[in-house]
Amino acid sequence: MSDLHTTTENMLIDERVRGFPPGNPPLPLDAIGKQGWKPYDGRMALPLISLDRQAFTGNIELMMAYVKSHGADIAPHAKTPMSTALAEALLAAGAWGTTVADIRQAAVLLKAGQRRLILANEIGGVAAARRLAALLAHYPGAELDIFVDSTALVEALRSAWHERADLPPLGLLVEFGAGRAGARGVDAAEAILEAILAVETPAFRLTGIAAYEGAAATADAEETMRRIDALMAVTSDFLPKVRARIGDERPLLVTAGGSVFFDLVIARLSAAVAADPACRLVLRSGAIFFHDHGIYERGLAGLDARGGFRIGGEMVSAAAGFRPALRVWAEVLSRPEPRLAICGMGMRDVAMDQGLPRPLALYRNGVYLADLMGADVFRLNDQHAFVALAEGSDVMVGDVIEYGISHPCTCLDRHAILYGLDPDHSVTTAYLTSFG
Repeated sequence: MSDLHTTTENMLIDERVRGFPPGNPPLPLDAIGKQGWKPYDGRMALPLISLDRQAFTGNIELMMAYVKSHGADIAPHAKTPMSTALAEALLAAGAWGTTVADIRQAAVLLKAGQRRLILANEIGGVAAARRLAALLAHYPGAELDIFVDSTALVEALRSAWHERADLPPLGLLVEFGAGRAGARGVDAAEAILEAILAVETPAFRLTGIAAYEGAAATADAEETMRRIDALMAVTSDFLPKVRARIGDERPLLVTAGGSVFFDLVIARLSAAVAADPACRLVLRSGAIFFHDHGIYERGLAGLDARGGFRIGGEMVSAAAGFRPALRVWAEVLSRPEPRLAICGMGMRDVAMDQGLPRPLALYRNGVYLADLMGADVFRLNDQHAFVALAEGSDVMVGDVIEYGISHPCTCLDRHAILYGLDPDHSVTTAYLTSFG
């Protein structure tokens, strides 16, 4: 959009963005929350996605309390919302830094003023290393640590950093992996470590160890636990080997932890990190702050079943404590059969890779009518949701249905604006997303 500018101060939003009322004069982003709109009142264009601000704030407070109680830190993954305002809110609440998945995401956060980032991914080869260098040359105060799982990437980054003298320091994190990228054993990790140490400079050096346990998950719960245990064990055991090679004083990071198995990271890595006074354990959970009605609902039920969510030594119910904060809102377009409603929401609007959206509540003529008991989305087209209704349902054409979603990371990326709602579902703010 030619008039979507790079700063929120002069950004004008209009009906080309989901949710914005057709025919309404364009508005600055920061004026949207002053209009008194509601996603079910007939003014806003549907479908749209919203954030329950109260639930989001509560999720932040709970997760930060958990992390603090275990003496760990957190750098929430920004790939979930790709909203600089929400990333900044997490920093203000006590996050140590922010995690990104690629160079473009790093550019978004750096341009917004953030300076402490973990790039939790490999980036490619020489060309990608040069692109990263070109970006960081504009941010001399940046502190970026990046995953490496091959000597080829070490060499590519070394070459890019040695080609120019205008770059901030780059921290290298040896990544162990299972199910995705990452060194597959100690021998591979030691080769990467030695490759880094052979070319270290003050601006290009080893800063720690990384892993991502979520990629080790399988459909078999016991096999998942075995795989995660093995990954955490090799990560933990490698820390004293690294310390023996670099001496006692250099600060090190050990980072792992998504939004489902972060308790296993704490349980398996805390002792090794605590035994190293110059080491910091950093989780990277991001979706946990948004939660959902699907994959993370199931994940937190599993967390409770293994008694993993403890604060101050006391067991706390994660399933009861965290609240789903995201909703998608859509109108009923057709009632072609007695137990079928077709709604104006499809694969272009909502995630479907980890489960379909869940009908929650029904609104008519701008008023809450009822919770939607017995309704179920059973298929999505590009622009349509097929909803099976209970016998005798009085859902009507023009009604608005509020949906819960499954997997925030692949739902938010379909939307340019996330509308923040207060407890009565009035829009009180709007967050720009930056998915590119």
